[in-house]
Amino acid sequence: MSVKTALRVIDIIEAFAQEKQPLALTEMARLLDMPVSSCLGLIRTLEERGYVYETGRRQGFYPTSRLLAMAQVIAANDPVLDRVKPALQELRDAARETVVFGKFREEGRVVYLEVMPAPQSIRYSAEAGETRPAYANSLGRALLSTLAPDARRQLLRATKLVRLTDATLTTPAAIEQELERAAARGWYGNLGESIPDLIGLAWPLRIGGQAYAISVAGPRYRLEPRIDEIAAMLRAACLTVEQKG
Repeated sequence: MSVKTALRVIDIIEAFAQEKQPLALTEMARLLDMPVSSCLGLIRTLEERGYVYETGRRQGFYPTSRLLAMAQVIAANDPVLDRVKPALQELRDAARETVVFGKFREEGRVVYLEVMPAPQSIRYSAEAGETRPAYANSLGRALLSTLAPDARRQLLRATKLVRLTDATLTTPAAIEQELERAAARGWYGNLGESIPDLIGLAWPLRIGGQAYAISVAGPRYRLEPRIDEIAAMLRAACLTVEQKG
């Protein structure tokens, strides 16, 4: 029950982020597919703790700035992101494309820990906290390369390799061969395998013994002519982070 309650609270926060407006109790219960009584209990608890407030009689509820303040304090004291952010910002500014920092969340999936959007109107858009299947993701490919061969083969055999585009590699053997080529050329890629016109380049790094990866992603027409240039920037950024004591 406690796990389900925690998930419901997260669902409420995400509902506010998605709807971007105050939500009436009945509307919130409908969006979350939960009983109004259960929803009311959670909202009243959040209200008592200062995380939501009632915008007006029968006008709905909305989060207070307390939620943002807590999130900012947490983010400001993240030891890993504190170490990585300067390099990510420098890479984003130099490449002028979206930069993503991530690691394995669970077997076969990558979680985005930080996303720095490109300063372009047409760009790859994602948010921190999102996850992607590793087999068709540049960060995922880079992270797969850090696994022991037997562990990687076992993971790929256990993963449902769904064809996302015409370019998606859908067999463990094909992915293993691609990982070998990537290590030799100096970048792990997603060349239209998850989204047809998207390119992502990535490289792995270790922080405190844990495997992470950084990627640069954007429209194919902009990145393809710059692959070697961006890959060199990417490797340099990873090396800079790793050498930071």
